[in-house]
Amino acid sequence: MIIKPRVRGFMCVTTHPVGCEANVKQQIDYVKSFGAIPNGPKNVLILGASTGYGLASRIVSAFGSGAKTLGVFFEREGSADKPGTPGWYNSAAFHKFAEAEGLYAKSINGDAFSDEIKQKTIDAIKQDLGKVDLVIYSLAAPRRTHPKTGVTHNSTLKPIGKDLVQNGIDTDKEIIKEFTLPAATEEEIANTVAVMGGEDWQMWIDALADAGVLADGAKTTAYTYLGEKITWDIYWDGTIGAAKKDLDKRVIDIRGKLAVLGGDARVSVLKAVVTQASAAIPVMPLYLALLFKTMKEAGTHEGCIEQVNGLFRDSLYGANPHLDDSGRFRADLKELQPQIQDTVNALWSQINNDNINELSDFAGYKHEFLKLFGFEVAGVDYDADVNPEAPIANLL
Repeated sequence: MIIKPRVRGFMCVTTHPVGCEANVKQQIDYVKSFGAIPNGPKNVLILGASTGYGLASRIVSAFGSGAKTLGVFFEREGSADKPGTPGWYNSAAFHKFAEAEGLYAKSINGDAFSDEIKQKTIDAIKQDLGKVDLVIYSLAAPRRTHPKTGVTHNSTLKPIGKDLVQNGIDTDKEIIKEFTLPAATEEEIANTVAVMGGEDWQMWIDALADAGVLADGAKTTAYTYLGEKITWDIYWDGTIGAAKKDLDKRVIDIRGKLAVLGGDARVSVLKAVVTQASAAIPVMPLYLALLFKTMKEAGTHEGCIEQVNGLFRDSLYGANPHLDDSGRFRADLKELQPQIQDTVNALWSQINNDNINELSDFAGYKHEFLKLFGFEVAGVDYDADVNPEAPIANLL
């Protein structure tokens, strides 16, 4: 079939398999251009391995360190008459390129929050890898069914303590408008923490440790975003922030568990990028469009693969890691430079429907958004027939 983008709100309901493959190949080539990571990981488990920062982590592990990778994700396969999810095609492409270079790659498709998938993952590690020396936690999901209580928790994107009226971009109409978000209830805050907080990360590390499949010196990291004042009301001081602050609490116990093995656990702070998750947050497309313009003009713009490549080389496996006062790894320092934030703030107060394309890089935002779904990737013929069926080799 010939597949074109069909965008509804913050989602694109079609996906281009050839475009996704080309996007993955670009990321692989970028990582390989830096050479091998000294003393990098050898056996890596990536939870949430199919898109965004999780996919980038898998690419850096495999093609930057030659690591064997086991990826866990929850994606939908394409059929003869319907494209699959971007994560499915990204993973199929990753497997193709990894196996072409003789790199071990296996994946598990299922609910990573469940005890069943945890056990299936442990069994695969025991059978093929023995032990893992790096666990990346990069799950992003709207809901979680708790494996012990059976209760399904749904996350929300709301401010805490006050209603919020804030400018954002209506991405369908491509206009700036005010978005009104009511304050979250205590139940909504608790549910968001249950979905996006650190409990599941801790459950994974506990399960892996109890099964004896964590290597001596094993490391783990979970990804977070802090941002600056423009986004704090909806992000860091909102329901998502409450969940991310839970990571900061949980990491202390996780670090203690890994210390017994001579290992370490850290939260890693990454910069704002276009992901399926960030596109759903009302203020983020406008902030990203302004940030992209400002950082591109400064020559410091980065996407997922640049961020994760730097995180691995500078902090996770670097001699002088970038740590903040809370013990987090920081890969977001270029975004938070005062001159960058001052410029973004100044543009924020000036932007309107008449100058949106002049003062922001909304075109760049849209381009990055469509790339998530395999569109607008250089070198791809989007008028050609493509097969939406793309089996993943070594899917357990």
